[in-house]
Amino acid sequence: MARSEPADEPEEGVESVHGEDGRITARDIETGVASYDETKAEALAMLAAALELHAGGGEPVDEEDLREFGLDPDADEDPPEFME
Repeated sequence: MARSEPADEPEEGVESVHGEDGRITARDIETGVASYDETKAEALAMLAAALELHAGGGEPVDEEDLREFGLDPDADEDPPEFME
């Protein structure tokens, strides 16, 4: 007998994609957040860090960080979307 999930429940889990370049991408199905690395374990660890940041974790970006990213903190331009 086939079993189906209710249509209104979000999908959960992680999918892994093996790239032609040998890297593995791990993507959280519910959020769409993805990360990659050389092995499945490393890709999952990177995904865990990305999900923490997606959920609001991490440290605020300061002027030193901007300079490290090659951005001028005194410029009159909007920061990249990932820094908002």
